[in-house]
Amino acid sequence: MPIAMPKGVEVKIDEGRVVVKGPKGTLERTFNPDMSINMEDGFLKVTRPSDGRQHRALHGLTRTLLDNMVKGVSDGFEKNLEIVGVGYRAEMSGQKLVMRIGFSHAVEVVPPAGLSIVLDGQTKIKVQGIDKEKVGQLAAEIRGVHPPDHYKGKGVRYAGEVVRLKAGKTGKAGGGKK
Repeated sequence: MPIAMPKGVEVKIDEGRVVVKGPKGTLERTFNPDMSINMEDGFLKVTRPSDGRQHRALHGLTRTLLDNMVKGVSDGFEKNLEIVGVGYRAEMSGQKLVMRIGFSHAVEVVPPAGLSIVLDGQTKIKVQGIDKEKVGQLAAEIRGVHPPDHYKGKGVRYAGEVVRLKAGKTGKAGGGKK
C-alpha cells in the first residue's frame, strides 16, 4: 500500500536511512537493509525481497513506521489524558508539568526535546509532538505516576479510557453467628 506525500513534505532515502522533512519538523530513521524503499510519482513504496515470514513482518513494520513519520511531520500527534479525583490537579511551571495527585509531594514531569505538554483546565493534559513513539511513551509515563484505582477510579487515565470498578468488601452484609 503506497504512502501518499502531502504538500510540503520532502523525503530523502539513502541505503535504508530515511529523512522526512515537513512543516512541523524533521524525523529520521534507519530501516532494515532487506526492505527497499522507493519514491515514485509522489508515493513512497516499500517492497520486500521474498514472501518469507520475517520479510512479511518487516514489510508491514517498515510501511507503518514510514507512514507515521509522514503524518508526524505534516500533522503531528497528540495523546489526551484526564486526572480524576477530588483535589487532584495539574499545573504548568515553565515547561514542567506539576501534578498534585494524592501524594505527600508534587510530581514533576519534564517533557523531552521535541514534545510539549498543554493543559486544558486543571484536569485535562495533552501531550503533543511529531514522533508518535515518543508521544505515546511520555503519555504512558504520565499515566504511570498514578494509574486509575480499581475501587474508586481515581488517578490519571487516557481520555475515553473505561475503568471497571470492583465492588470492594461486603463483609457487613449477610449472615452472622447464630
